[in-house]
Amino acid sequence: MHIVIMGCGRVGSALAQTLEQQGHTVAVVDQDPTAFRRLGSGFGGRRVTGVGFDQDTLREAGIEEAGAFAAVSSGDNSNIIAARVAREMFGVENVAARIYDPRRAEVYQRLGIPTVATVRWTADQMLRRLLPSGAEPLWRDPSGGVQLAEVPVSEGWVGRKVSLLQDETGVRVAFLTRLGEAMLPTSATVLQEGDLVHAMMRTDEVEKVEAAFSAGPEEAH
Repeated sequence: MHIVIMGCGRVGSALAQTLEQQGHTVAVVDQDPTAFRRLGSGFGGRRVTGVGFDQDTLREAGIEEAGAFAAVSSGDNSNIIAARVAREMFGVENVAARIYDPRRAEVYQRLGIPTVATVRWTADQMLRRLLPSGAEPLWRDPSGGVQLAEVPVSEGWVGRKVSLLQDETGVRVAFLTRLGEAMLPTSATVLQEGDLVHAMMRTDEVEKVEAAFSAGPEEAH
């Protein structure tokens, strides 16, 4: 696949190098030609100096044959404009924009532009390391209505099937961590002592879910 990246900062350059190592062709667009130094001498993709939402610049970067476009410059407005141009003007199917302002990220997500809200994500990751387990989600959707969280499970659930845990608490178990290894459970998977349960749930039901996980199956209703 050919991939165009707007922005050659730390994220853009790392993304470009990783994609090239995976066998994709890559073009990087940046207004500052000195920014391409971050790519290193081994980078074999295109380096295009220009504004990332300018149509001629994008054509020079190969947008017309691109299968994906990433806008990761330092400007929220530039990123979202470029992402919309790539999708709406050139029909690029896979488009994503980095957004610093989480409020904007929610708006753009509703417009159909996948966003990565870096400030919100970083804050969540820091909080997970500062506060007790379960206090902050591992992931939440841009609207804030659904989240993925690691939820402590009482000993009462040990020996019970994951399907029972889901039925009685209303969550969807995304994966388990067992003995340091992640695993995707089936309806027949039985919970073992020490399992870490990572569950998808509605944000407004977190306290209810945590209480049910702590209570055990007999008291989960």
